[in-house]
Parts: sequence; structure tokens; C-alpha cells
Amino acid sequence: MENYFTIFDLPQSFDVDINKLSAYYRDLQRIVHPDKFVNAPERERRLAMQKAVQINEAFQTLKNPLKCGLYLLQLNGIDTDNNPQMDGEFLMMQMELHEQLHSIKQQSNSIDSINEFLQKIELEQQQLKSSLSKQFAQKDYQLAQDNIYKLQFFTKLNQEALKLEEELL
Repeated sequence: MENYFTIFDLPQSFDVDINKLSAYYRDLQRIVHPDKFVNAPERERRLAMQKAVQINEAFQTLKNPLKCGLYLLQLNGIDTDNNPQMDGEFLMMQMELHEQLHSIKQQSNSIDSINEFLQKIELEQQQLKSSLSKQFAQKDYQLAQDNIYKLQFFTKLNQEALKLEEELL
């Protein structure tokens, strides 16, 4: 399978130029779109469809910092399927944040609380992305792996908080 960065002619980096990625994506989609191959032989249609699927998958991966980080780790031979050993401090933080979200859910007037919580989570995500940018640039994959798992936690927590916010509204 072709390297996702190569497909979009981008350097292999955590800091993906989203504008360049999007522009290249649109160009590639125009070239391989299955509608262009309606009257082509079966083999050509199948290959065009496979290429379109690969381009979509590559685009979805590279535009998402979490998926991009996981992909970069995999490219560098790091197994991302096993659960990491997180330090006790981070595990305590996870429990506290889950408890905080649960208590917000119990409050009657909690829209301000959920917004404050979301801001805190988004700040954590931004700090992790900044750290990951440096770690991937320095090829510190072990630390990057730890921070990818932290980013994964904060991404899931953010989704839970957004869902709660939706329910409250």
C-alpha cells in the first residue's frame, strides 16, 4: 500500500499542511472519480474505485491529528494496538475528569460548567498536539506514543462532553 504522505506529495510529518492536503485531495478525486470510468473496462473501473477509496482513507487519516499520529507511529514500526502503561498521575487525572463530567451531568444549570470543561479539554488537546509536533520532528517516538494515547483519551472525553452539551441544550 502506498504511503499516505506520498499520495499527497507531502513531507512525512505530524504537521500536515491542511490547505495543500485538501487541494491535492480535490485534484486526485477529479482524476480517479468512479464516474469518469463508467464506460471503462471492468478492471479499470475496479482499479479506479480502489484508488478512490485509498485516497479517501489517506485524506481522512492525514487531516486528523490523532489518526495522523497513529499512522506516523505505525510507519516507524511502533505497535499502536497494545494498551500503553500510563503513569499514575495521568490515570488519576482521567478518573478526576470523568468524575467532573459525571457531576456536570447531575447539575441542573450546567451549560456554563460544560463549556468550561470543554475549554479545559480543548486546551489539553492543543498542548498535546504541540508536544507531538516537536516529538515527531525529533523522532522521539516513545514519548510521542505516550502522548498519542493521551490525545486519544482527551479526544474521546471531548466527544462525550460535546454529546452532554447537546443533551443539555
